[in-house]
Amino acid sequence: MNIVVCIKQTLNTEAHIVLDSSGKIDDKGISLIINPYDEYAIEEGLRLKEKFGGVVTVVSIGGAKAQEAIRSAQAVGVDKGILISDADVENADEWVKAEILAKAISQIPYDLILSGRTAIDDGSSQVAVRLAEALNISSVSSVLKLEVEGSQATVTREIDGGTEVIAVALPVVITAQKGLNNPRYPTVAGIMKAKRKELKNMTLAELDLNADNLAPKMSVQKISLPNVRKIGRKIEGEAAQEAQELARLLREEAKVL
Repeated sequence: MNIVVCIKQTLNTEAHIVLDSSGKIDDKGISLIINPYDEYAIEEGLRLKEKFGGVVTVVSIGGAKAQEAIRSAQAVGVDKGILISDADVENADEWVKAEILAKAISQIPYDLILSGRTAIDDGSSQVAVRLAEALNISSVSSVLKLEVEGSQATVTREIDGGTEVIAVALPVVITAQKGLNNPRYPTVAGIMKAKRKELKNMTLAELDLNADNLAPKMSVQKISLPNVRKIGRKIEGEAAQEAQELARLLREEAKVL
């Protein structure tokens, strides 16, 4: 089975985010990681490979640092990596990224494409489903369980208020939700082996693409940090006094009564 996993390198979830003078996120001194939801996709790909055999390839778009994310994936068992790195993709929106990924993936064999449900930095949840559209194949999002038999996959996906089971023909794009599995950790041997595994760097030109036919359909106008939350207040005293003071604060300060 040929399994492709699309991954994204994101800021560490515990990073303290600040904006620079130009209003962009300042990533100096911040460690970068594989998008946590993509880790579930990687693990599921590895489990399917262990069950059916085959090859797991990760594909990513990003700068030179994104090689670290691919090497991390290879350290846990991924076979090959493809990185599309080009100055013209720095301001790419979700549509552009999907078109680039589709072009790269269409050049390799695939039976199943996996990705995280969403990326923790932008939270758009668009790239994977747009990728399926670009490749003209089906997609199923927020998957909690995946079973493959022959040329068909049976998936349990999360929906509002519960779950639903869907049978879909391969190839298909699946986005992983938390709960699908428990991602494994790299071993020392795995880290050493990753350094020798195939990692192919590609540019837009090598994909027969250019900035002219990949004009973004969306642009980010402004990035802002959320308002700082006010420190909570503790009301002390007898129950009756506490209730009276709480009512006063809600009426006079919070103005919700």
